[in-house]
Amino acid sequence: MKLHVESAGSGPEHVAFVHGLGNDATVWEELLGIADATGRYTLTAVDLRGHGRSARAPGYSLEEFADDLVDTLPRGLHAVVSHSLGGAVVARAVGRLGPRRAVYLDPGFKLALPDRGLGGFLVRRARWTIPLFAAAQSRGIRTPALTPERREVERTAQTRWDRRMALAVLQDVGTHPFAVVRQTAESTVILSGDARYVVPDPLPSQLEAAGWRVVREDSLGHAMFLENPELTWRLIESAL
Repeated sequence: MKLHVESAGSGPEHVAFVHGLGNDATVWEELLGIADATGRYTLTAVDLRGHGRSARAPGYSLEEFADDLVDTLPRGLHAVVSHSLGGAVVARAVGRLGPRRAVYLDPGFKLALPDRGLGGFLVRRARWTIPLFAAAQSRGIRTPALTPERREVERTAQTRWDRRMALAVLQDVGTHPFAVVRQTAESTVILSGDARYVVPDPLPSQLEAAGWRVVREDSLGHAMFLENPELTWRLIESAL
């Protein structure tokens, strides 16, 4: 499926941005404005299938999301930046896209859901249990400190996605965690103070052992690009 894209800038280095579950390309707008002001980048942000202005679809598997990226983005980008669900998608597409660098913001590599015993059985067989386990694991994650304007950007994006996908996507991520391997792209993971829910221990150390660069910024929450786009862009650009 060809995805809806938004573009800005005309610099020599082409960077693509892939949002998380329930968001769309609009959530990157302020951060992209900061990046565009440098004059260094051509910037492309996609709406994943079932989000924003991209078409709804009969299926929403991680592999289908990844296939869409390959159908939409050019090969050999300078970098691909992704967030949350977008990270799980990019990790499955990066080998075919062939960017020089990949930057993952709190990527949805492995949800902190049970994968063994009765809990693991329920996650695999009874999707309705996933929100219960997720709520238990997410206690202590703080509400992001968003300005009213940025909260409205997030709220508006969340009105434009196909909510029917939610449980299926969470189950797919939870039961098909990313297998840590050394990447052909130079790979950086930027973890917020809330990252333990999507990148639980010992995954960060496993990524480092496989040659990934891991950056921690505990002052930021999961929606870091909305909470503090200036700081988030500095962290991203240091990996570009």
